[in-house]
Amino acid sequence: MSPATKRWQVRTQRPVSYDVIKAPGLFQPDNRCLLTLGRHEGGRRFVVVDANVARLHGDTIRAWFTRHEIDAHIEVIHGGEAHKTLDVYQHLLCALDRFPIHRRDEPLIAIGGGVLTDVVGFVAASYRRGVPHIKVPTTLMGHIDAALGIKAGINFNGNKNRLGSFEPPLAVFLDSSFLASLPRRHLLNGVCEIIKLAIIGDAALFDRLEADGADGIDTHFTNAPGAAILDHAVGSMLAELTPNLYEDELARKVDFGHTFSYGLETRHPHRLLHGEAVLLDILVSVLIAQKRGLLSAHETTRIFTLIHLLGIEPDLEVLDGTVMWKSLLDRIEHRNGQQRVPMPAGLGQCTFINDITRQELDAVLPALHNRMKEHHESALER
Repeated sequence: MSPATKRWQVRTQRPVSYDVIKAPGLFQPDNRCLLTLGRHEGGRRFVVVDANVARLHGDTIRAWFTRHEIDAHIEVIHGGEAHKTLDVYQHLLCALDRFPIHRRDEPLIAIGGGVLTDVVGFVAASYRRGVPHIKVPTTLMGHIDAALGIKAGINFNGNKNRLGSFEPPLAVFLDSSFLASLPRRHLLNGVCEIIKLAIIGDAALFDRLEADGADGIDTHFTNAPGAAILDHAVGSMLAELTPNLYEDELARKVDFGHTFSYGLETRHPHRLLHGEAVLLDILVSVLIAQKRGLLSAHETTRIFTLIHLLGIEPDLEVLDGTVMWKSLLDRIEHRNGQQRVPMPAGLGQCTFINDITRQELDAVLPALHNRMKEHHESALER
């Protein structure tokens, strides 16, 4: 450094602090949980609600804001990956610009699935360089996964979550009563993410799924064992996310099932839900792990038996080695030049590998078809 050169160092840390709060009956008239955050007297709220949630619960939600004398603008948008777009993002920004809010004490509120909370989080991160927001997930996927962390974003240029940011919410309110109106397919979609957590990092959660998962699904997780599964899954997910919220460490257990699935989900946006694509990735990875000696035959059988026990039928017809290999190559870029593929090393344990080959992937796809066929036939015999 020459004598004429001068350097000013800027070093700071932005604290991250938010609560994930169980809040049953969040929009019951006398429930005041949402009043604990932001300006109440004479306050305003910009509220984004999923269209299906608005159809089923819109009157209740509007009545809650009216009862508590909050001037709320309710913006209804459609959920799902097809609406996680730049157009929807800009639409929300324009609507927000027409409804002025205080920059710090009138938080945005997102009520919907993981796609909606992701998009609203990105709006919050970018509007006026950052305004606070609150997440109220209404799907099982959002409840135990998507809404819990600080990632926000939209799909762009044919790629999932290509634009986004890390934006902590003020709080996440978990009201499991929303799950009562979910179609079974969307319940199973979220269950696939619970299975992911169990296989890669929480053997006790796997045991719970074996014992009570089917009943939990049948009761929309409203019975005591089902509620215990939800609480366990939330705790397990937060334990993984909290030390690495900004993904400074790119080898992440929670990326299990998220290597090959991106390509499949992008190729079949109207056929596969996110969790369904993740499960296909999981099953492929499980067979790779068994072939490498990371999983025993007994552990592998337990995983396939659990899938059957929970009534999940993976759509194997969408498996495509070329699409999945391209997805892995994209993940290498995302993971800074290495595969960093999470693999189970025994139930509830994780290791990372960097040497999956195209030949290995191609070999396991027909093996998965055969395994599922054999397992189905043996289940019928029992």
